[in-house]
Amino acid sequence: MSSTIDKIRGIIPPLVTPFREDGTIDEQAHRAEVRYMVERAGVHGLAVCGSTGEGHTLSTDETRRIVGCTVEEVKGRVPVIAGIITDSTQSTIDRAKAVAGLGVAALQVTPVHYVFRPDDDSMVRHFGAIADQTGIPVIIYNVVPWSYLLPPLLVRILRDVDGVIGVKQSASDMKALADLLLLSEEAGIRDRVRILSAVDALLYPSFRLGSDGAVAAILSAAPEACVAMWEAVHKGDDAAALPLHKNLLRLWNAIDAPNLPANVRAAMRTQGRMGGVPRPPMPASSNAQEVNIQAAIAALQPVVA
Repeated sequence: MSSTIDKIRGIIPPLVTPFREDGTIDEQAHRAEVRYMVERAGVHGLAVCGSTGEGHTLSTDETRRIVGCTVEEVKGRVPVIAGIITDSTQSTIDRAKAVAGLGVAALQVTPVHYVFRPDDDSMVRHFGAIADQTGIPVIIYNVVPWSYLLPPLLVRILRDVDGVIGVKQSASDMKALADLLLLSEEAGIRDRVRILSAVDALLYPSFRLGSDGAVAAILSAAPEACVAMWEAVHKGDDAAALPLHKNLLRLWNAIDAPNLPANVRAAMRTQGRMGGVPRPPMPASSNAQEVNIQAAIAALQPVVA
């Protein structure tokens, strides 16, 4: 387990799922994006079938297909994390078993996202059952507002449940990320868990605070800039990191909307990368969004260069 944890770090973009107009998956476009991320952008890992990948719309067969071709294309060069967004313990286990044996490093699992929140003890049992019955390391994707896990509960799960190895902290909650880093250190588990940021607007301070990396939509919109910022922070080069942060923040302000996955695709298109279309009923980027995204990408490119 420790070797798996060691590999999960740095810039781990959550890939869009390239749907065609008829709703089918364009596997060749997906494979091309995987190659681009690993071979040109220099990312440290990849995540698929998460929120940016519209994992809530995917069937188990589609999830297995996307995970499988991702692992094939990666060829062991970086770890692959498989997202699972379902509404019961059993459905999560069933989907996880469908991708078992494909070579994923970990599962990224949301709490259930229907409106009835399980109590804290039920949350512990939920993630414990998934880890126990699948044998695959689990990263909690803390993103569902009405099924939110506060830092003390997250640390309790990380401390007490074998197989739960980390948290992807989202929901724009920088305080929760800071508390997670502090509480996991105080609990004596900091060296055996991964705390990953999905606070897209504030990756720079996330890295400065000591997060182990990021799995966030902005990484897929501008992977080279995010890799450059990660490297600058770890070199102690704030003079390079701060301008990257400012330009990435401008891009985040342009793509942050309920149709975020569509807007990530718009950013990709601006750079000559094909991500297909969103799956209905999610709308495509509006003309105004496209204009703002193009301007933000144009402002970012000279900084990366």
